[in-house]
Amino acid sequence: MTFPALVRFLYRKVWEADRAEDLAQEAFVRALQHDPENPRAFVFTVAANLARDEARTAIRRRKHLALVQAEQPLAAAESPADDLERRERERAVQAALGQLSERDREVLLLWDAGLDYDEIAKQTGLARSAIGTTLSRARRRLVEAHRGLDGRVGAGGGA
Repeated sequence: MTFPALVRFLYRKVWEADRAEDLAQEAFVRALQHDPENPRAFVFTVAANLARDEARTAIRRRKHLALVQAEQPLAAAESPADDLERRERERAVQAALGQLSERDREVLLLWDAGLDYDEIAKQTGLARSAIGTTLSRARRRLVEAHRGLDGRVGAGGGA
């Protein structure tokens, strides 16, 4: 159950399904080498660090555009129209997530991956008591960012 959640978490960081799976496998290999007390939290921490390192490398090489392209979908579409609609939704979510602060994005993605408040607090360094409030505000900001993008697309500002 942890592997699919970890791949989903990483996919929303690197936006490439194959790369997300590779990073998840690497995180598990490192967990096996360290025998951590809390394996699940450890794998998510390692995975987040791997994704962050990869992003920094890409930026240094001026390849940051590859990080925002969804090259491989996680699920196959039923028709070309469904595929196009799904890709448009993915781009809108990517753009909305991109407008959030690093902390808000991290907390949302960890929660979505199934981590509990204690695990999120350990991963992010936030107090456990702050996780609920941070999640609530991050969700609100995500919805607002998404609505703002919908407004621009509806006004002719989309691609």
